[in-house]
Parts: sequence; structure tokens; C-alpha cells
Amino acid sequence: TTTTTTNNNNQPQQQQGQSTSSASSSMSVSKILARCRELIMEMAIPSDLRHSLEAGMKLAGIPVPETEDRWLAAVKALKGVWASKYNDRAYYSLRKVGLNFDDVRMAVLVQRIVKAQYAFVIHTKNPSTNDDGEVFCELVKGLGESLVSGMVPGSAVAFRARKNKLAAPEVLCYASKSDGMFVRDTLIFRSDSNGEDLDGYAGAGLYDSITMDPSELRKVDYMEDPIVRDAGFRQQILSRVCQVGYDIEKSLGVAQDIEGVVGPDGSITVVQTRPQV
Repeated sequence: TTTTTTNNNNQPQQQQGQSTSSASSSMSVSKILARCRELIMEMAIPSDLRHSLEAGMKLAGIPVPETEDRWLAAVKALKGVWASKYNDRAYYSLRKVGLNFDDVRMAVLVQRIVKAQYAFVIHTKNPSTNDDGEVFCELVKGLGESLVSGMVPGSAVAFRARKNKLAAPEVLCYASKSDGMFVRDTLIFRSDSNGEDLDGYAGAGLYDSITMDPSELRKVDYMEDPIVRDAGFRQQILSRVCQVGYDIEKSLGVAQDIEGVVGPDGSITVVQTRPQV
């Protein structure tokens, strides 16, 4: 009886030890990842890289930072995107699907911020129903970061349309977000990893995109916005967004995950598209 009692008592102690060890290991990984991010932010950018970046920006018609302070802000944003490879979520997501952490390569896409009245995300195959005959979209006021980053609580304007009836989008819900994200005319440094090319791994949303100037939260009122109040305006904007998604999917041949903006003049700009996972 004594032996049986001793063994039973030892079992929880052993499990507790394993649990403590696991928690300790997780803390150790988090500290290592945090230190990696710190080291990248401390890194000096070679002058050749800065000159190459400047030449590439001029060639693409992107405004080059005009002062040394502006360059420091640009380089800080650039390194911040590199550093975001070493975030906890990405590390554990890779481990969950059995991929080597070093398989991810982080490039940085430099773009000029497009003035946005609205930002949207399109899935050309409805991710909720897996229906490839239906486009599903979400839209918010201001920058898309309030939609994709999770920094602004609440729902977006969600809508869908059959691909054979793109002119008749159906609103699923209106936005409950009380804040939008806005920024001055500036540059954005976007994460552009190879995560979407790795089998079984969807890297979208795991890495940071950082504006050269800090974005700010402003109060927004959707109930006074024409996207809610004006049925004709709403139908036009939503159907055009759905049409853009359909056209891109048709051109590329596979379902797409698309990000873009609607400008104050009603023009639509696509800032990113990738295969939908």
C-alpha cells in the first residue's frame, strides 16, 4: 500500500516538474526572440544598402527621405520589419506545422502611403464557407492596419457577392469600430516574407508593416458615413471592390487574398495580393 501511495504521489510531482520545465522553456524562447529583435534594431545599416535603397526609390518614383532625421525614421521602420520575423506568434506557428524557423526569409517592400478614404481586404474564395463562387470582403475607414493588425477592436463592414452577380453585393454586417487609423503622407515598410510559399504555413498577418511616421487613432462615425447612409454610393463602392477581386483572381488563376484602398476621389488602388491559403 505504501508503494502504491508513493507512486501516486510522485506522478503529479513529475507532471508538475514537466509543466514547470515547459513554462521555463517558453519563457527562455521568448527572451531569446526578444533579444534577437533588440539586436536587429541596434544593427547599423551599411551605406551601400542605403544608397541602393535611395536609387531604387528614385527609380520607382517614391519620395526619398529629405533629411538625415527622416532617413533615421525610415531605417528604424525598415529594421522594425526585419525584427518582426522574431516574434513569438510566428515562431510557434512555424513549429506547429513542423517548419524550420530559418526557412522564413524576410524582405521589405517600400511603398508610398496611398491616401485612403477606405481600406479593404478581399478573399476571392469565401473563407467561412470555402465557396469559390463567392467573393468575401471587409472594409474600414482609414488605413488597412485597423483591419488587419487587430489593434482596433470591433467589426468592419463585411460583404459578399456571387461572382456571377458582382453588381449586387450583400452587406453581412456594418462596422462597429469606433476608431480608425490615419497617417500623414509618408512611406510604409511592408513585410514581404516567403511565408506564403511554404507548404502548410500562412504567414499573412504574422509580421509587421510599419509606417515611417507613426499612425494615429481617430474617432470615426460610420453612421454618418455615405457607406452606411447612401445606398447608391455603397452599392457602387462595394461592387467595384468585388469586381477588382474577381479580375485579379481571373488574371492570376488562383484564389487571392488582396489588400487595397479607395481614395477620396473614388479611385481604387491595390497594394498587395497573394494566393489565398
